[in-house]
Amino acid sequence: MSPHPPSPVALTPAVEDHPPGAPRTRPIRVMVVDDHAFFRRGLVSVLDEEADINVVSEAGDGEEAVRLAADLRPDVVLMDVWMPHSNGIDACPRIREAVPHAKFVMLTMSDEESDLFDALKAGATGYLLKEISVTELPRAVRAIADGQSFINPAMATKLIGEFAELAKQESAPPSRPSIPELTRRETEVLKLLARSLNNREIGERLFITENTVKNHVRKILEKLQVHSRTEAAIYAVRAEYVSGR
Repeated sequence: MSPHPPSPVALTPAVEDHPPGAPRTRPIRVMVVDDHAFFRRGLVSVLDEEADINVVSEAGDGEEAVRLAADLRPDVVLMDVWMPHSNGIDACPRIREAVPHAKFVMLTMSDEESDLFDALKAGATGYLLKEISVTELPRAVRAIADGQSFINPAMATKLIGEFAELAKQESAPPSRPSIPELTRRETEVLKLLARSLNNREIGERLFITENTVKNHVRKILEKLQVHSRTEAAIYAVRAEYVSGR
């Protein structure tokens, strides 16, 4: 982990498990999954310093993580992409089946676009490179536990660029997603959300409270039938609400 890498981009709060702004009643339960024991122990040491984060388990591969998750029920699973026996991407849906509320963060050396896309499809709400700083890691865990999605800045640029290019190439009518009936305000929120503004910034732009923004975001996710703001941002680009460039 590097001392001063670029800060991850907070793209997307998903539907939250506790009321907006409410204090947590217990520490965030985290499982760390990585086949490199030395690096894994480093992550655990960093997170163990935080009073509001409790590392409930470590695993050396996806298969072991699946076995442990059902009993330990972590809130956040911090997991490498490529591991022996069962990789992190394959493990995500299997863990989610046992622990529906769990959120997944891929912490990896891989900056391949295909790995990023596969991770998002599998349900990951974070994709961070292992250069993340020791001070940034606990902040990322807290944000993701609260419904935010964090993506490394370079990977976020690739993500939006790739989907913008796909939207250009697919000119046939079926390639454009059908647009559900959003209210005028929901459409305004979606456009700003797709430009990576957080709830506070959206509220300031639209002169509404942060809680009102959160309610709009929740309704947008429901109407678009997506699980996170990352997916909603991708939808907005493909539906030409915003330009990806």
